Amino acid sequence: MTASSVSGPVPQPFLHDLVSCVKAPTVTLSGVDGQLRASGAQGVLSHDRRVLSELRVDVDGHEPEPTGHGLRGAGHAHFTGIVRHLGDDGADPTVRLERQRFARADGVTDRLELVNNARVAIAATVCVHVAADFATADAIKQDGAQHGGRPPASSGPGTVEWDGGELRTSLTAPGATVEPHAAGAVLSWDVELPPRSSWTADVEVTAAFAAGPPANAFGPADGAGWDAVAVTGRSDLARLTERSVDDLDALALADPLAPSDTFLAAGSPWFFTLFGRDSLWAARFTLPLGTGLALGTLRTLARRQGRRHDPDTAEAPGKILHEVRIPAAGSWLPPVYFGTVDATALWVCLLHDAWRWGLPAADVADLLDPLEAALRWLTTDADPDDDGFLEYVDTSGRGLTNQGWKDSGDSIQFPDGTIAEPPIALSEAQAYAHEAALAGAALLDAFGRPGSAPLRDWATALRSRFASAFWVADEKGRFPAIALDGAKRPVDTVTSNLGHLLGTGLLGPDEAAVVADRLGRPDLDAGYGLRTMSADAAGFNPLGYHAGSIWPHDTAIAVRGLVADGFPGVAASLAGGLLRAAPDFAYRLPELFAGTDARAGEPVLAYPAACRPQAWSAATVIALLQAALGLTADVPAGVLRVAPDPAFAAWFPLRVEGLRVAGQPLAVAVGADGRADVRTTAALTVETV
Repeated sequence: MTASSVSGPVPQPFLHDLVSCVKAPTVTLSGVDGQLRASGAQGVLSHDRRVLSELRVDVDGHEPEPTGHGLRGAGHAHFTGIVRHLGDDGADPTVRLERQRFARADGVTDRLELVNNARVAIAATVCVHVAADFATADAIKQDGAQHGGRPPASSGPGTVEWDGGELRTSLTAPGATVEPHAAGAVLSWDVELPPRSSWTADVEVTAAFAAGPPANAFGPADGAGWDAVAVTGRSDLARLTERSVDDLDALALADPLAPSDTFLAAGSPWFFTLFGRDSLWAARFTLPLGTGLALGTLRTLARRQGRRHDPDTAEAPGKILHEVRIPAAGSWLPPVYFGTVDATALWVCLLHDAWRWGLPAADVADLLDPLEAALRWLTTDADPDDDGFLEYVDTSGRGLTNQGWKDSGDSIQFPDGTIAEPPIALSEAQAYAHEAALAGAALLDAFGRPGSAPLRDWATALRSRFASAFWVADEKGRFPAIALDGAKRPVDTVTSNLGHLLGTGLLGPDEAAVVADRLGRPDLDAGYGLRTMSADAAGFNPLGYHAGSIWPHDTAIAVRGLVADGFPGVAASLAGGLLRAAPDFAYRLPELFAGTDARAGEPVLAYPAACRPQAWSAATVIALLQAALGLTADVPAGVLRVAPDPAFAAWFPLRVEGLRVAGQPLAVAVGADGRADVRTTAALTVETV
């Protein structure tokens, strides 16, 4: 979850029906007609500011009537509109406006083409209405407010410029006449077209910092650094992979302190920045594509690792941050904020997993000092009341009430809907910490550093404490509570957090079987993925942000854990649900969607304020492919294993190219009979089943 400002209900503007063209850190949000209107969240957003709030085209005062649109890529959209008042008489339209949009890291280009297929010549005036309000992303998110455009700072033939203080916007449109006004400008061209001809003009919008990038401004990266990924077999899986990988490339950002280090911005349009939890999970999901993104993410976060205790920012020595913002961007949180209970453990787990996928030993060794600092935080400061569990409480009164991935104010609730009081000890935070302690111990041993034995002892003790304190029961049997509240009472609601416990070693085999059974029941498995909260709970709402909706990344985490702990049947059911839902989102899985019931024939419903693309949602498909292939790597031990399970038989035949292991290309094919064929130049023993 990345909605840092969700501490209570907020009237966020709807995003589900907008066309999003992305090249981080910029996004253009328009209607399906291609128009950017002074409405809701529409506009061009860059570095958490709306640098253009209107870009609306008309022909002789008539807006083209939309007849089609489509995404050609993460940052390329095409719109067609009919100009009905021009051209031949008769029922068939003969004049249209084609509009192609190309997102850039520093702005957007709209290419306008007026096409005359009539038998007669036409004459028309094409106008573009533009405005810039420089509203902050946080203000837009709160109410979608449009506060009117500003007068341009300067204008001339074919040019308009606005001064937004820290950011400036320039617009160029060669050949256009410009008429500035108090709220923006109108650019116009007088066009004469003979029959069977067309006219083209480019409108280029560029945003730039007036005095160079400020602190915490992340720059664009040239993609995520992967090979081209190709999936053949099921067409829905192939389309989901193609769109998702393209979106991930568009979300790539670079650390200004080391521009070769790349990570994934959490998502569009609100989260074009570094997030601990989100960026880590996205990098972890995509390890089968290579370790470069993981290394960039680890390094970028390590440079900003906590150094001191600061209650205002929740910083502590060794702690990994929650998010980073430009100071003037309007966020209500501190520009560098550490209010997350789980990112530190996830950083350790990513380092360990990247090492197993072949991250070079020298790169791992460079991160051992941050590793030890992170492990110290996990085993000391993460437990402020010394009860043996990781917990959180916002002591500043200005931070996040909840500091796990479900960080909305009502996400931790009892079955009757009562909100749990802090300090909160989340179940999955204990699971991540358990996994991180064992992963850290393995790394310390492998690189000849002391301290592994105390970590293993700590993990063993945590496992025992968890078994004693978290397990509860209802009429359907036993299960782990989502959390302990401030009075150390188990918050005994059945939630998707159960899936995060699997694959971490926190549960014994019998306990894992109980959890897997719960995840596979219809109150959680909606047939479109995993619901965040059981449909049996009093607080269940299929459109509840964390109270019944489906988050693709949440489902993918459960799928990973189920496969790791030996429950592929439940994993395949949940994974298949996401594939079932993907076409309804044009194969661009959103941040979340409604937890409606596929088995009852209920349709897939959008969560209207969900972000798209979202890094960990887009990365989900790689985690699903890895689960279906039964793909695991242990490069330090010299082994690559491919063990496709019959539970995923509906996914086969399947071929995936563009994977990497130990820095070498990897292609895996699974036939209809479930037999695997592996091609790689990596010097590994390949085990297939």
